[in-house]
Amino acid sequence: MPGAGKSTAGVLLAKAAGLQFVDTDLLIQQKTSRKLQDIINGDGLDAFLSVESGVLSSLDCENSVVATGGSAVYSDAAMKNLRRNGVTVFLDVPLEEIKRRIDNITTRGIAMHPGETLDGIFSERLPLYKKYADITVPCGGSEQTVERILNGLNTVRLFLS
Repeated sequence: MPGAGKSTAGVLLAKAAGLQFVDTDLLIQQKTSRKLQDIINGDGLDAFLSVESGVLSSLDCENSVVATGGSAVYSDAAMKNLRRNGVTVFLDVPLEEIKRRIDNITTRGIAMHPGETLDGIFSERLPLYKKYADITVPCGGSEQTVERILNGLNTVRLFLS
């Protein structure tokens, strides 16, 4: 979800694990030379989701922590590519905490229809986050979240060995 702390935890995780950090929202902005909210406002939500899906579906990076936008789960092709190339982590943050963290809902570049609420996108996306997650991490503070992700990754590695 927007406000879950994907970028913050991602940077800290990359540092802790000695990996590169990739923020796909920034890749979208670089590809289009536009801010996310400008794409959504100017071209519409479907156009934004199409660009996002294209960027994520063609993403090929090794030894990296990738933070996607919260709407990545709307693209099955994108999620299959991400899962093919690594482990997907769902940062599980309660809706009330998300609401507390986000105060710029109309300018932040959140993929949502006009008039839609955080409650609405949370209920719509939650089943998708769970569907695509290899690891679900209940989120607390940033350092605690990173520790939980590292523990989850170690568990996945042991399972795959």
